Amino acid sequence: MFTTLGRLMSQNLNHLRVCAFSTATRVGTHNGSFHCDEALACFMLRLTHKFSAAQIVRTRDPKILGSLDAVVDVGGLYDSTRDRYDHHQNGFAEVFGHGFTTKLSSAGLVYKHYGLEIIAKELQLDEGHPDVYRLYLAVYKSFMEAIDAIDNGINQYDTEKPPKYVNNTNLSSRVGSLNLDWVDPDQSSDTENEAFQRAMTLAGSEFWESVQFHAKSWLPARSIVMECIAARDSIDSSGEIMVLMRSCPWKLHIFELEEEMKIDPSIKYVIYQDDRSGNWRLQAVSVSPDKFESRKPLPYLWRGLEHDKLSEVAGIPGCIFVHMSGFIGGNRTYEGALAMARASLKA
Repeated sequence: MFTTLGRLMSQNLNHLRVCAFSTATRVGTHNGSFHCDEALACFMLRLTHKFSAAQIVRTRDPKILGSLDAVVDVGGLYDSTRDRYDHHQNGFAEVFGHGFTTKLSSAGLVYKHYGLEIIAKELQLDEGHPDVYRLYLAVYKSFMEAIDAIDNGINQYDTEKPPKYVNNTNLSSRVGSLNLDWVDPDQSSDTENEAFQRAMTLAGSEFWESVQFHAKSWLPARSIVMECIAARDSIDSSGEIMVLMRSCPWKLHIFELEEEMKIDPSIKYVIYQDDRSGNWRLQAVSVSPDKFESRKPLPYLWRGLEHDKLSEVAGIPGCIFVHMSGFIGGNRTYEGALAMARASLKA
């Protein structure tokens, strides 16, 4: 069964039209070569109540653009009260806010003003619900911001060194590849508009998948990790060991929740059961989400050892292994994994 957003997504895919004139609600963007941001901006607008039946007008004619209900990525104007979402004009410096400082593209502008509505429809909650706000920020961070940055030519890293390899697999590159090639024999407006339809479908599909992931997986996992963090003092008086009582992607949340919940000292180890083997693992928390370095690796003398030898050195029965880097280890029982975590804290 489709969710609310799923039904709107289906309408987008099945009734997508790019036309020159229409008496229905109309959303405009420029013709010619297209990019990911305006394709996604048009798609997202059609997920809203206001523009759910909108048809897409691709033109640079100022008179036509001026008559439309919304315009994205063209027209030299950003005015949300008139649904004008261009970002190319001199002096434009709008950002998403909420701690994000990347300059917005037309997609980011539409998401800034209509993202809460879109997320609320998917969750079937009011726009003011805290879960809607959490997903609104999470989808921007994990999906939208990269589109804004790429379209505005913002490098991912603060360095002038050339990249070590070319990456044409990101969404913006794949949408760009849908433009007509100069050797294509048919360069007509109709063919170009058909290519833009494919671009909208591609960008919109991946946006929808991101929203679905955050709604169905990310948000429930966050709740589980929050509960486990809150219960950590009952596991060990140090407060530095957390037991994950239900398997979920905890690494996505632990850093943000520590900051939000003002956790001090920070959590050093997470214990969880391996769903396949039934054994228990303890994993050292990394120093940050994008680093391999652990806050407190498992003891040096344990690293690379297995089974009886590891149990002998550690003085803990049931040990299975400790990785050479000390970031993870295993034990046959929960009690053994907890003992390994406690001993590691004191090492």
